[in-house]
Amino acid sequence: MKTVGLIGGMSWESTALYYRLMNEAVRERLGGLHSARIVLHSVEFAEVEALQRAEAWEEAGTLLAGAARSLERAGAEALVLCTNTMHKVAPAIEAATTVPFIHIADPTAAAAKAAGLERVGLLGTRFTMEQPFYRDRLERVHGIEVVVPGASDRETVHRTIYEELCLGMVDEASREAFRAVIGRLVASGAQAVILGCTEIGMLVGPQDSPVPVLDTTALHACAAAAWAMTA
Repeated sequence: MKTVGLIGGMSWESTALYYRLMNEAVRERLGGLHSARIVLHSVEFAEVEALQRAEAWEEAGTLLAGAARSLERAGAEALVLCTNTMHKVAPAIEAATTVPFIHIADPTAAAAKAAGLERVGLLGTRFTMEQPFYRDRLERVHGIEVVVPGASDRETVHRTIYEELCLGMVDEASREAFRAVIGRLVASGAQAVILGCTEIGMLVGPQDSPVPVLDTTALHACAAAAWAMTA
């Protein structure tokens, strides 16, 4: 069993899901009392969120690169960044470390391609939906077309993530709003919907969508666990 380093805390609500999902995946495959070898560096999310709002991405990259180096020193043999948005600074993390970096978009794209999907809707923070760092990886590296909600829907999704889900709040009115956003993505041709924020799965799931949903949290955590169990 290899050791995986988690860069978490963005938010800790979803980092807790990573821990549970990785351990469940190991137990399911190996049985008995087996569990995942994990080291965790949990950042102070208020500090990171302030850097996001200020568009201080270089500083944010330096912060997370430092977290990544601490995990490598602690014995991590691969790194997992437990957030979609902060993959914007993934290059800074990769440049600062020598162990593999398991990018969240890659297992998501693999699941989409395995299902024969060519056009997917993307939900996430406004950074993830509006900036190219995430969509470009799906489109240019994996050949998957990405559509995003309209401006009003993007604002609804972003606000719900930061003002509710990151605080552990799950509101039925917000669930209904997300269902409507998903419906409009499907009407625009989305064959599936990527839950491209690690907290969104707390609010909506397959039962809330007329098309398949790709939960990045679950896909990323399971990919990390699978990597850890490779020879």
